Amino acid sequence: MKKILVLILAAVQVFSFAACAKKDGTDNSTSPPQIQTNQPKSALEILENVWSKYTPDDKFPATGGSEKHMKEDKPGKFDVSDAEALDFELGFPKANASEIDDAASLMHMLNQNNFSCGVYHVKDSGNVETLAGKIKENILARQWLCGFPEKLVILSVGDYIVSVFGAAELTDTFTSKLSAEYSTTKQLFDVPIA
Repeated sequence: MKKILVLILAAVQVFSFAACAKKDGTDNSTSPPQIQTNQPKSALEILENVWSKYTPDDKFPATGGSEKHMKEDKPGKFDVSDAEALDFELGFPKANASEIDDAASLMHMLNQNNFSCGVYHVKDSGNVETLAGKIKENILARQWLCGFPEKLVILSVGDYIVSVFGAAELTDTFTSKLSAEYSTTKQLFDVPIA
């Protein structure tokens, strides 16, 4: 009840500031950052919003996207038509690539097993949890060649699946920033990788 009252009071205050600013032609309002509650426009938008909340101390050498869309030090768009790359780089099962129509990634530049994150837009919103389970099984079945990631976390944000695995500290930082940015974030799996 207190939260609703606080939200109503905040909305009244914002409208009051807006009305005052219109009177004298200046915008004096300074509103705090808002948590995203609407459906994101793209997989890349989710990663860009979360990455922008990292402090310089939180950031790590990063790369994003697939071969055609590779970005340095930021997330990038991933080519959903390349099922082999989705599977090899992000652990998304190639047999299910036709179930998504948008993807983006953010990975640790020096060792993908330290941090790998894929975001996927699911065509059929009723299939989000089932597909998330398939992603989990596919990642847990991998043979790790260069070090072992410590944990796997899979979340949903509306029709999007967010899969992140790697060092516990890096995955925890990412998931807390994602949850702070999108109020609709729902944790589906949080499992150790052994």
